[in-house]
Amino acid sequence: MTLPSWTDTKYGTMKRAALWLVTVVGEGNVFTKEDVKGAFPGVSQADRRVRDLRDHGWQIDTNREDAGLGQHEQRFVKPGLPVWEPGKAAKPGTSVTQTQRRDVLARDGHLCRSCGIAPGEEYAGSYESAQLDIARRVVRQPAGGELVELVAECKRCRVGGRGQATDLSTILRRAGRLGSLERSLLRRWIDQDKREFSAAEELWAAYRTLPAESRAKFREALS
Repeated sequence: MTLPSWTDTKYGTMKRAALWLVTVVGEGNVFTKEDVKGAFPGVSQADRRVRDLRDHGWQIDTNREDAGLGQHEQRFVKPGLPVWEPGKAAKPGTSVTQTQRRDVLARDGHLCRSCGIAPGEEYAGSYESAQLDIARRVVRQPAGGELVELVAECKRCRVGGRGQATDLSTILRRAGRLGSLERSLLRRWIDQDKREFSAAEELWAAYRTLPAESRAKFREALS
């Protein structure tokens, strides 16, 4: 499929920036704000339009996510939604309103939908308190195509999960393979919107986070 030209001014700056990243910068390569200014001379806030692509599933790392980058460098890791196609992106510059933010947080129980932490709680093994934000998540639909949906997510998960997509079809297929007992159990968890973990399950989760040497010590202690 032939892509539109990134120099075609009938497209908005964000769409042109997406095409520029794909056709000029290339996946895995580094660019700077000066590169963006050079590509879009006279266009105000072109670098902001590049950042807006993250809200559509594009992974563009800075030195916060990639320690190998310089302060003014960014890496185009991988593309998200083809925002230049009709219906694939909201109007450039569209942001989440305060009303939307309140609604999403209330709907998601004021919990991060990736790790389950609540605002103000400290992450395990640190003194860092969680802050909730609203993320846009790409969801692949059973009937084909993709939608961008709003979800509550802590800032740590939001940074680590940029560019990821959820495949609803795969999840539905897995649910369809459950037996009646497992399906009933899952339905109860969904209705309660929580699951109580046993002590063994909590220890298993903690064990999985240990480095290899500590995992070996843990296994030896149990035996």
